[in-house]
Amino acid sequence: MKGQSNVSLQNSGNPGIGKEPGSSPSQVVKRPKPPGRTKHLLTLAIILLLLWASAKQTDASFTELFEGLPNMWDLLKEMFPPRWSYFDNIVQGMLETIRMALIGTTIGAIIAIPVAIICAGNLMPSRWIYYPARFVLNLIRTVPDLLLAALFVAVFGLGPIPGILALAVFSVGLIAKLTYETLETIDRGPLEAMTAVGMNRIQLIVYGVVPQLAAQFTSYVLYAFEINVRAAAILGLVGAGGIGLYYEATLGFLEYDKTSVIILFTLAIVLIIDYVSTKLREKLL
Repeated sequence: MKGQSNVSLQNSGNPGIGKEPGSSPSQVVKRPKPPGRTKHLLTLAIILLLLWASAKQTDASFTELFEGLPNMWDLLKEMFPPRWSYFDNIVQGMLETIRMALIGTTIGAIIAIPVAIICAGNLMPSRWIYYPARFVLNLIRTVPDLLLAALFVAVFGLGPIPGILALAVFSVGLIAKLTYETLETIDRGPLEAMTAVGMNRIQLIVYGVVPQLAAQFTSYVLYAFEINVRAAAILGLVGAGGIGLYYEATLGFLEYDKTSVIILFTLAIVLIIDYVSTKLREKLL
């Protein structure tokens, strides 16, 4: 009993007891405390306050929503059954939409490569270079694609060219943003080794950056293509070509059964592209 008490006294006086293995006697393990109940309640109160203020400022009302549900049901009844005989009229428009998305994404991806490199803080030596570049990139992403299409329609006239340019600009903003954020997380070891043997900046990018980024960049391009197919489907509302022209025509004449055919056809195309893109990303990543 006396020996056991001596051991317990020694252990109680040992400053290393209760610490992580490998820690020095001067280091004390401080585990973060879980958030208290007050913090959760305060967060919930702030969220509810923001929702209430937003609803008040936008005149949103659940009463109006429930009162409008019968009208939504009437619209759905007019859309079904779809008029399948209209399908032959929209095939060319859908193919034009896919071509617009493909060309716009390709142009945007090519331009996004140098833009992403300029925006990457670990590749550019001065913040006076990459901060202004990031500001321009944020400005590009701020402008909606429909507004871009309307501006290009005013310059180039009606047709697919304004839609392609709008999608290209949108793709630059999206792909360059995702790419430069990935660039800043790449392994610096190969770059430092290449710098030590005298490689210049272009060689660093070609042999040190591209191999680490190729799979992710391809994934970003496929993701942008999926989004652009959806976006190109409505650019025709401002005269930028594609299947959107048929949306505008059928909705304008209240031919909702034809509109439902366009919606279902667009949904099928988007699902196919999403499936193919997912399989390609699985192979690459």
